[in-house]
Amino acid sequence: MLRSLDIRDMLIIDRLELAFQPGLNVLTGETGAGKSILLDSLGFVLGWRGRAELVRQGAAQGEVVAEFQLAESHPAWAVLNEAGFTYDDALILRRVNTRDGRKTAWINDRRVSGEILRAVSETLVELHGQHDDRGLLNPRGHRLLLDDFGGLTGKVAKVRQAWRRLAEARAALEQAKSDVAALRAEEDYLRHAVAELDALSPEPGEDAELDQQRRRMQAAEKIGEDIMRAQQALGLNGAEGNMGDAARWLADAAGQADGTLEGALAALDRAMTELSEAQSGVEACIDALAFNPHELEMVEERLFAIRGLARKHDVLADDLGTFAEGLRSRLAALDRGATDLIDLEAAVRDAQATYDAQAEALTSARRAAAAKLDKAMAKELSPLKMERAVFTTEVTPQAAGPDGVDEVAFTVATNPGAPSGPIGKIASGGELSRFLLALKVCLTGPQSGLTLIFDEIDRGVGGATADAVGRRLSQLAAHGQVLVVTHSPQVAALGDHHWRVEKRQTKDATLSTVVGLHEGERIDEIARMLSGDKITEEARAAAKALLVA
Repeated sequence: MLRSLDIRDMLIIDRLELAFQPGLNVLTGETGAGKSILLDSLGFVLGWRGRAELVRQGAAQGEVVAEFQLAESHPAWAVLNEAGFTYDDALILRRVNTRDGRKTAWINDRRVSGEILRAVSETLVELHGQHDDRGLLNPRGHRLLLDDFGGLTGKVAKVRQAWRRLAEARAALEQAKSDVAALRAEEDYLRHAVAELDALSPEPGEDAELDQQRRRMQAAEKIGEDIMRAQQALGLNGAEGNMGDAARWLADAAGQADGTLEGALAALDRAMTELSEAQSGVEACIDALAFNPHELEMVEERLFAIRGLARKHDVLADDLGTFAEGLRSRLAALDRGATDLIDLEAAVRDAQATYDAQAEALTSARRAAAAKLDKAMAKELSPLKMERAVFTTEVTPQAAGPDGVDEVAFTVATNPGAPSGPIGKIASGGELSRFLLALKVCLTGPQSGLTLIFDEIDRGVGGATADAVGRRLSQLAAHGQVLVVTHSPQVAALGDHHWRVEKRQTKDATLSTVVGLHEGERIDEIARMLSGDKITEEARAAAKALLVA
């Protein structure tokens, strides 16, 4: 519910504070008094598109503050929760327009973007009138309105879920087809590369091991001759023979040397032991360096083959095995691709069948809801003196999508046999107002906290028709809050709260203001609406009768 509206320096309003109430709030006043300015100001704080120049002449900036009283379950809080707001009993919108055109908005003293402001305002206020292109006249919203009227939210959710699954199945099939096509394009390469890698069958670490063997064999060719010479120098014809001779000679002489050769003999014994170890090491080296020249050729051939494949496929030599596994996996995917495609095509058919069934059920439900709405509209149009008009909810086929296969449009024919068409193009100004009111009555259920604004929706009607319009506005207001700008005394008399918009002349400017009316003032205002500038006693009596009725 809109609790209050505070306007500062907007157009011809210098300062205005209004406190609104639940029920039917009527605003009356002479033409040009500023009723539309009031709605322009409300639309400004709600973030709606409107006039470009709003700041009052001579003011640095204009400002509008709107306070709403909302239940915790109100949909506005869901929008605000996503933006990081927490629940508060009151929702205060504030928007400023500077003289240079800059606009800034706040919600509960927190600055917000125009996008968030508009998203919130859509859950707070609905405006209906002859230029109702944001609401009931917009054909893009007719399907949603019909679904809400028919209570089809659950069926729509099922269709959307089926559509999502169908889209996922189609995407999976298209991706699989693309993958198979890509694999087929490189099938020859894959099979050749796998055969080549399988024939070589490289092992992780083999490159380093072969390189080490090759280096060792190449080194053996260079150092082998020197090591053989060293073996000969250490052998019987070299150091070993000489040391053996020396040991025998010293041993023979030791008996006559009175022990002076014992140290020398011991040292020589140790030296012969070390010499023996050196000979063993040399022999071991010779054994290790011993190789078949053909073996070096084989090692080099395999090493170069491994490195050649690594360069060819731009991978590390140790990764050739993993690379080969990847190629084999792609070949396996190609080989089983036909089977996968069959399964995926079956999944698409199943998803399509499910979607078709859900969409068909939704279409049937929409047609039933359309017939129910048309019947309700016929009942509502009769008291509004439009019993000859025909309202039709057309449900026609359209391309399949997440909301089904139906296009919904509200059409009217103002007389039987006349061609039907969109409401906004077929109906005249007065007829359009009554069509919109009847449609809103049919589409609006008992809702708490809904604020509806009707801008001169009673234009062009009077008498019993105007009374019927007023009673339907009152019916809507019973479930929430309705603000109506009206020139009809019958509508004004049915208001729960009444304000008069006035224009006053100061020394320097013309300003607009709004005055709340008590019972006596209401009689005079309604009498003015009945008789014009000169209020007669007959007009007052008629006004009293309207207020009592």
